[in-house]
Amino acid sequence: MTDFDLILVGGGLQSSLMALAVLDRRPGLRLALVERDERLGGNHTWCFHGPDVAAEDAAWLEPLVVRRWPSCEVAFPGRRRMLGLPYVAVTSDRLDEVVGRRVRESTGSVVMTGTAAVGVGAERVELAGGHVLRAPAVIDARGPLPAATDGCGFQKFLGLELRLSRPRGDLRPLVMDATVPQRDGFRFLYLLPFAPDRVLLEDTYFSNGPELDRPALRAGILAEAEARGLAVERVVREEEGVLPMPWRQAATAAGEAFTGGYRGGWFHPATGYSFPAAVRLARRLAEILPRAPQASDWDSLRDEHERQAAFGRLLNRLLFTWVEPGERWRVFERFYGLPEETIARFYAMRTSWVDRGRILLGSRPPGLLPGRLLERWRAG
Repeated sequence: MTDFDLILVGGGLQSSLMALAVLDRRPGLRLALVERDERLGGNHTWCFHGPDVAAEDAAWLEPLVVRRWPSCEVAFPGRRRMLGLPYVAVTSDRLDEVVGRRVRESTGSVVMTGTAAVGVGAERVELAGGHVLRAPAVIDARGPLPAATDGCGFQKFLGLELRLSRPRGDLRPLVMDATVPQRDGFRFLYLLPFAPDRVLLEDTYFSNGPELDRPALRAGILAEAEARGLAVERVVREEEGVLPMPWRQAATAAGEAFTGGYRGGWFHPATGYSFPAAVRLARRLAEILPRAPQASDWDSLRDEHERQAAFGRLLNRLLFTWVEPGERWRVFERFYGLPEETIARFYAMRTSWVDRGRILLGSRPPGLLPGRLLERWRAG
């Protein structure tokens, strides 16, 4: 048996942010970070808008940032708009490097990669092979549970990180380009220029089913790159994801330990963005420790998150059950005509009642009246 002050199970975004936040605020605390794969963070790119993160969290998050842009752009058949919202990218490579180093440099703390947890309790974690770790606080953030196909849509994507033979210094982050042909629900391209000669280009869908035709998507992305004047030298990396977009209460894991991240429902149902919720949860844990967390310690944060998540689920119900798949792009085109502050608060999961009214009235499809919307929502 090995004793720690905190055990974080799962080495993805949530546990990694918790490790950084805790060691920033409680540098002497002994923690164990347990991950079944050989590295932290998997194979992902996480992004967030500048207002998503409070100023008090900027310092401990900064080492994770690989690129920051002062603005981002969206494009639709009838609208193209530059948003003055800073856009920030974090990669799994940087997360693995920064978090792994920070934990290993902390006396009494350890990163245990290539190690599966077979039993997770409130104060103990059993590893494959029978070794047991103990701590007064255990957080289970091993990743999302399998998404049910009933009461859920899907955000699915495949992205290629491309090395360019001819650098392009004119590219800006294009977070939603829906001028492409629509199929399989709402489709858009997503482009991040990490450097003049390195870009990430993703093909994304808000669909009713989780299926990904990987060969077709790869070929389509390379064709889009050529059409946009990107001279591809080689594919550096590939990433993919299938994220739940629930319109019913998101499924969470049952167990003794507190659950964080996607596993605990701490994500934005209508966007798939998880960074804002993960940061708030990490900060709250750092505030509680070194005292062992109690269920009531999370109540106010959970209540506020659930209020915002419920609105996101309402929008998902609207999108996936009341709007024809080929017309979904119109909802987003209208949304991006709203005031920039409303858009920013929506992504940050900080919407006010006024924001919600604007979003509903500004993004409803033709023929969907506010009274009917309220009736359908009350009916469940």
